[in-house]
Amino acid sequence: MSVRKAVMVLYRVCWIAFFVMVVISLFPRPPFPYWLTWVPAAAAVALGLATGRRGRAAMVDPPPAVEVEPPVTGRWKALNSPADKVPSHGVHAYGQTYAIDIVAEPGTGAGMGPEPGAAPEPVAVPEPLAVPEGEPVLPSRPEFRALWPIARRNHHFPAFGAPLLAVADGTVVHASHDSRDHLSRNSFPALVYLMLIEASVRDMRGAGAVVGNHIVLDLGDGTYAMYAHLRHGSLRVRAGEKVRAGQQLAECGNSGNSTEPHVHFQLMDDPDLDVAVGIPFTWRGTGVPGNGEIFTVGAAVHGSPAEESRGAQAS
Repeated sequence: MSVRKAVMVLYRVCWIAFFVMVVISLFPRPPFPYWLTWVPAAAAVALGLATGRRGRAAMVDPPPAVEVEPPVTGRWKALNSPADKVPSHGVHAYGQTYAIDIVAEPGTGAGMGPEPGAAPEPVAVPEPLAVPEGEPVLPSRPEFRALWPIARRNHHFPAFGAPLLAVADGTVVHASHDSRDHLSRNSFPALVYLMLIEASVRDMRGAGAVVGNHIVLDLGDGTYAMYAHLRHGSLRVRAGEKVRAGQQLAECGNSGNSTEPHVHFQLMDDPDLDVAVGIPFTWRGTGVPGNGEIFTVGAAVHGSPAEESRGAQAS
């Protein structure tokens, strides 16, 4: 076990000890002074800051961005983008320094799982900006609500069920899809629950509970791609399998620490999320969309130049 891995394990142990001591202190005559309760919490904060040192150091002289294909097709909106802020998610933990979240926008065929009991619908439109006659228009992405409804089912979100594609040729290092897709957290009460309770519990359980169902691809040259919050039971690949750019890997879901169905994508320097440091990326033909920026990826973009190149090499 590496030092960094050991520090992350100790970090979680400290938080667990803190919450256990808080519960014990609620009983009459606890076996320790109240101030001692905060010692493991302070230690956890210090360890958390220590684990971010490598990420902060890497930001001083960041490596060049690695160009890969976009992981989706259709029309999407960027959130928590490294184009606007680094670290994009506010932390360096789990290799998230340059991570990005994207949500599907309506009426573009970006992808949507069928409503329970409904017939499957197409998940891609040849030209996302112009929906052909007879092609179903996806429902609008539900807005954040102050109070009601507190939560929504995932089929209300157009990103749910969208195909996720390999961004480059590579090898699957990790693939999991056993975690359930929970309800959305896109209301104020649900968001408070997520931030104050659920996120803390997931963090103590480890990286897998935070990112939910996920895939890690080895792209070579010490670069790994990670897709998080995959749909339960949607894997099309398994660990050890070689994949080609543009190949479907799984579907967008809402597992792990997630407010709604969306794609969390990042590049990192290690397949272990506990020790990984983020690597900048850029999507071929798209770049790095900024927060709130809507971008469109056509299905033909995926792999066409690479396929032509491979075909030429083969001949």
